[in-house]
Amino acid sequence: MKESIAMSPDINDNKANEMPAAAGWAGCMRGFRSWLQLERGLSSNSVEAYLRDVQRLAFFAQNLSKSKFEPSGFETGHVDAFVAQLYDEGLSRNSQSRILSGVRNFCKYLLLEGIIQQDPLELLDSPRPERKLPDVLGVDEIQSIIEAIDLSRKEGIRNRAILETMYSCGLRVSEVVGLRISCIDEVEGMVKVIGKGNKERIIPIGEVALDTVSRYINQYRKFVDIEVGYEDTLFLGRRGRELTRQMVFTMLRRTAHEAGIRKQVSPHTFRHSFATHLMESGADIRVVQEMLGHSSVSTTEIYTHLDQNFLRDQMQRFHPRSVKA
Repeated sequence: MKESIAMSPDINDNKANEMPAAAGWAGCMRGFRSWLQLERGLSSNSVEAYLRDVQRLAFFAQNLSKSKFEPSGFETGHVDAFVAQLYDEGLSRNSQSRILSGVRNFCKYLLLEGIIQQDPLELLDSPRPERKLPDVLGVDEIQSIIEAIDLSRKEGIRNRAILETMYSCGLRVSEVVGLRISCIDEVEGMVKVIGKGNKERIIPIGEVALDTVSRYINQYRKFVDIEVGYEDTLFLGRRGRELTRQMVFTMLRRTAHEAGIRKQVSPHTFRHSFATHLMESGADIRVVQEMLGHSSVSTTEIYTHLDQNFLRDQMQRFHPRSVKA
């Protein structure tokens, strides 16, 4: 009897994508999932992505071996050929690096469980990710987008509160849809946020954002028929449930278009603009790192590349020999 792998429903439902039929695969994948969730504390999205990465390698290794293939059979040769295949497929360095991250974690799990005795990726250098600068909006563009929201519409005040909160706090879209009323301290002007890996941080929220959130609660939320389990969720949809990330993305993209902004605008654009505007105003990078919830300051650096005109202006204003006498 063939043993299948416990994966996400969309993968399990596709017979063509079944894992190699080999003893031990189902147990390994279940154990790997639990390890990622409990030991690593990863989000469900990250867990599913890692499982798909491992599945991709397993298919490749199965075809390469031309015989029954088990997790204990992973060798350096499989990984080397897999990396070459990713390159031949034309995947970007970022995509290659992300896939190999999932494979690295799987091999680490296999080592911990004693299923393999040597890490096949030990001598492999991952492709260096491309440091691509996200788009940034000017303060006036942020203002135009927020003011473009039609407050005469029932959900208008909610949408404005979402955008004000995102820009005031630099939140990820997953963090803003997951906000809880009980996590907002109006007196101190602080908000508790649950970020990646369920890491908690407390960050300030501006008065404008707080005022807009208060208006949203009194003018919209209190009249929503809230579904059981969502009583503490801050931003609700019409059916009284938590909003999805896609809902926020679609709302923001539509509002930016209505505001006449032709840049590619997403929730991440607001987050990057938040960090850039802080840095341009003289904020310390360590403060920005803390507010963004980055574990390493090197991650923050990509969000803080300042506009060349701003840098030139700062140099001309403050460097003693920037202008001829």
